[in-house]
Amino acid sequence: MSRKIRIVLRPIGELQAEIFEEKNPRTAEAVWNSLPLEGKVNRWGDEIYFEIPLKLGRENAQQIVEVGDIAYWPPGNALCIFFGPTPSSKGDEPRAYSPVNVFGKIIGDPTVLKKLRTGDLIRIERI
Repeated sequence: MSRKIRIVLRPIGELQAEIFEEKNPRTAEAVWNSLPLEGKVNRWGDEIYFEIPLKLGRENAQQIVEVGDIAYWPPGNALCIFFGPTPSSKGDEPRAYSPVNVFGKIIGDPTVLKKLRTGDLIRIERI
């Protein structure tokens, strides 16, 4: 089962995504129950992240992710969205700074996130 979310990105518009419960059910449920979430974007290569008011541990955490993956980063209490290589990447693979709990995926083209800058506003809400 998956649940749909809307990601509102100021100033570039909106994206949709799905939250998947199969891989990391505790993380997916905690994020879903905390929506809506909003904050200011931080950029780290082709990853955006922002701190959220959840403190979760690792759950099937992984460092190598896919373009479009949405994850929770336990050390930073942050929600991350990957759309290309990061400073930790080897080649073109997206790679988190340290293992993350992947719980969702962007629907469509996540590379529009390249237009975001540190300090831009993000809001994630249920559809």
